Parts: sequence; C-alpha cells; structure tokens
Amino acid sequence: MTDDTSAARPRWGLTRYVTAATLARSADGGGVVAIVLIVTASGAPGWLAGVLGASLTAPHLLGPLIARRLDTARDGRNVIAIACVVHGATLAAAVLLYPLTWAIVPAGLLALSGLFGPFLTGGISSRLPAIAGVDRVSQRRAQGWDVATYGLGGTLGPSVVAAIAAWSTPTAAALVLAAGTFVAAVLVRFLPPAPAAGAGADVPRPFRTLRLMLRSGRLRRTLSLTVIVAFSVATLPIVAVASTATLDTAASAAAVLTAAYGVGNLLGSAGVTIRPLRGEADALLPKLAAATALGLLAVMLSPSFWFSVAAYAAVGVANACFFAATLAARSEYSPPEARGQVFVWVGALKITAGSAGTAATGAIIGVAAALPLLGVIVAIFVASAVAVLERVRESRRRLRAGHDAG
Repeated sequence: MTDDTSAARPRWGLTRYVTAATLARSADGGGVVAIVLIVTASGAPGWLAGVLGASLTAPHLLGPLIARRLDTARDGRNVIAIACVVHGATLAAAVLLYPLTWAIVPAGLLALSGLFGPFLTGGISSRLPAIAGVDRVSQRRAQGWDVATYGLGGTLGPSVVAAIAAWSTPTAAALVLAAGTFVAAVLVRFLPPAPAAGAGADVPRPFRTLRLMLRSGRLRRTLSLTVIVAFSVATLPIVAVASTATLDTAASAAAVLTAAYGVGNLLGSAGVTIRPLRGEADALLPKLAAATALGLLAVMLSPSFWFSVAAYAAVGVANACFFAATLAARSEYSPPEARGQVFVWVGALKITAGSAGTAATGAIIGVAAALPLLGVIVAIFVASAVAVLERVRESRRRLRAGHDAG
C-alpha cells in the first residue's frame, strides 16, 4: 500500500506540473498576440502595438535579477505561485485600463508582468527535479514532458487568443490567459515540496551566478549553445514568409511552414518523453545543435514547398531534443544553491536571443533571402565544434590530473 502510494506521487505531481506549466506558458506565449490585437482593434498606430508588445517581452531579460528568491525561499512554490498571480493580474489590469488611460500606464503594467515572465518559464522548470524520480531515466522523461509544455504553451496561447478574439474580443482573450495563470498558481502550490537550496548567505547573487555559469565549462557550453540555437530558429517565421515567393506559393503558405515546425517540436518532445535521451547532456548538446543546423540547411536548400514543410518539421524535432538536453544540463550541472537562478538565467537569455534573431533576420533578409539561414547555420556548426573541442580538452586535463595524483 505504501509503495503504491509513493509510486503514485511522482505521477500525480508530474500531472499537476504539466497542467500548471502549460497554463502559465500559454499566457506567456499568447500575451503579446493579445496585446497586438487589442491595440490594432482600437485603431491605434502599429508602432504603439510594437511598443506595448515589447513592454511585455523585453523585461524577461531582467528576470534573473530577482530570481535569487527562488533559491533562498523556504518554499520556492510560493515564489512561483506569487509570480503567476502578479503576471496574470498586471496583464489583466493593463488590457482593462488600455482604453481608459494614457498608454504609459498599461505599458508599465505590462513591463511588470514581463518581469515575472521568466518565473513562468525557467522558474517552473527548476521545480522539476523535485517532482521526477531520482533516477536519470525518470528525470529525462519528465524533461521531455517539460519540453512539451513549452510547445503546447507556444501553440495554445496564440490559438486561444485568435479563437476568443474572433468569437468575442481580444480583451476577453487576454483575460482568459490571465485567468489561466491564477489556476497555474493554485496548481504550483500543490506540487511536491523541495527543501530550500541554502541559507541566504550561501546563495550567490545574480551576477555572481552568471560568472559561476561562465566559469563552469559544462554550464558555459549549455548557455552558449542555447543562445545560438534560439537565435537561429527564431529566423524561421520570417524566412517562411520570404521563401513563399521562391517556392511559388501564396504568402499565406508561410503559416503552414511555421505550423510544421510547431508540429515537429511537439513530435520531438513526445519522442524524448517516450524514449528519454541517453548519455551525458554535455556530450549530447553539440550533436543535437548540429542536427538542428542540418535541418536549417535543408530549409535553405529546399527545392519545393512540401520539402520545406518536411524540413521545418525536422528542425522542430531536432530543436525539441536539443531543448530537452539543455534542461538535463541545467538540472544535472547547476550547483544546488543556485539551480533556480541558473534555470532563469538560461531561459531569459534564450528569450532575448530569440527576439534578437527575429529582429536581425528582418533587417538583413532583404539583402539576400538565404543570408540569415547561412549565417546561423555556420554559427551553430562553429559553436558545436568549439564545444566538442572544449569538452575533449577538459577530459584530457582531468585524466592528466588523475594520473599525476596517482
């Protein structure tokens, strides 16, 4: 009886985790779409929609500055639950006040909402080690589920906004997203507890944590490859639009290409859930990054529309596997006293890199349609090669040190 109950706890904990994470990440992924639709529907200029959208996304980069509380709190669940509530409340307040006040007021509220966004992404992921089983296979399978919540959130959030906006109003859609974060907050409070990472004096401050990550070879490689791959795959939506002309299809076909990437991402996350990744995360990362680059190469060289659909799906599968490996690396290589901060740092820089990749692609794609993809493909292959060489050099150094000690 006791064994059955204890075995069921991780399953129920993981179910609550997946539900909470999907709801929270749907709000994080759909919020910008809702804001843009609200501003556009009001007849305001496009630049205002861009400013308010950026007000929600740009503060993600500041999330690591307040993430230390995850590692010092007696119960980190409270921190994430409060973050969910604040994110949802400020989002709701912003959309309700938008037609009633100056734009600077909703912009400030959206900035506050965005500041807590990393707690809904990397912050929630930092709870996963306490939920999954203690063995590596269970941890890796749970990380596969976590990748799936990101894919579902990125797909469901905008889809829910589009559906509710068509049926009712964009404001109603934003309020539904906000309500989802409140439900997520309740579910987070019922996740299995985990002991505090350490006393306040033992937990490094934000920039000391970043320096710690950069000094650790495995965490440095995790961070650099994550940032480069995030920058690279962010080129795909704009490349999809630009490529419809060369593929002799309607501009609306770009939606099919981006949807194929999303489907591939979900298939990849299902794959690593059913068959968890094996081996050291540090060794897997450059291989999976290179696999993503090969998919991007297929996109660049695609001779036909349906080949492009398959190539976009392949990139999604490879990137899902790569993301699962980054979660494993963060979980397995982070010092316990700074694990929450490491998750948030990597997540925040990943989101920033994705935004930069989209902006850079839009700026240079007019010069040559293949230029953005060529640049990111080379960047991934170079970064992967450097990571492999670094890892080999570190292994040889450890072997020499062990030989000298012997």
